[in-house]
Amino acid sequence: MERLQDRVAVITGAGSGIGLATARRFAAEGAKVVCVDISQDAGKSAAEEVGGEFVACDVSDEDAVRALFDGVAERHGRVDIAFNNAGISPPSDDSILVTGIEAWERVLKVNTTSVFFCCKYAIPHMQRQGKGSIINTASFVALLGAATSQIAYTASKGGVLAMTRELGVQFAREGIRINALCPGPVATPLLMDLFAKDPERAARRLVHVPMGRFAEPEEIAAAVAFLASDDASFMTASQFVVDGGITGAYVTPL
Repeated sequence: MERLQDRVAVITGAGSGIGLATARRFAAEGAKVVCVDISQDAGKSAAEEVGGEFVACDVSDEDAVRALFDGVAERHGRVDIAFNNAGISPPSDDSILVTGIEAWERVLKVNTTSVFFCCKYAIPHMQRQGKGSIINTASFVALLGAATSQIAYTASKGGVLAMTRELGVQFAREGIRINALCPGPVATPLLMDLFAKDPERAARRLVHVPMGRFAEPEEIAAAVAFLASDDASFMTASQFVVDGGITGAYVTPL
């Protein structure tokens, strides 16, 4: 399929995981991909692989994000798609009883404030075009509570979900669609490395997934490509859940 032919797509966190898989999928569907990452090596590698452009950017820095989108519009003439995907989940983010204010503020800044900046500076370019698609990465944890908490991460993704809903409503009649992606646990190198060190923890997570496995990054990328394309032309202000059935389950199969 070439649903994204010649569209200019900006992907943050493009160097690995869901971002890298989406860069590959967007390129395969004909998009001109701008790979954004804080890591020079990972971002350059992703851009070279998909024949795209690399931009180094700290998405928690407002001036850097403004320069990112203004630069893309200047070089390519437009911004058609913004996949605001960059995020962190540090080990210092735990129960509210032990999580410090430094960890809380860092996670909120990278996971939520960065999405605020990316939307703030992508939307004006889309307004001039009269069209655009923004996909913000939230999470299934924005919809459920967990007894084994990562309090800042959960709050940050809840903020992304609420912000996306409001922006989607505000700009719907300007041809700009803004949706939140809510993935379940994904078999990224980071998560797999974590669970390889603690198989019991992985098993405890998997029992809650009706499909009995973690998502592959490519499966999430397929959902992003759908939301970015005209196939999702009547979707905005929505939460698009791709979680293997987690949020639909009361009990899961043994």
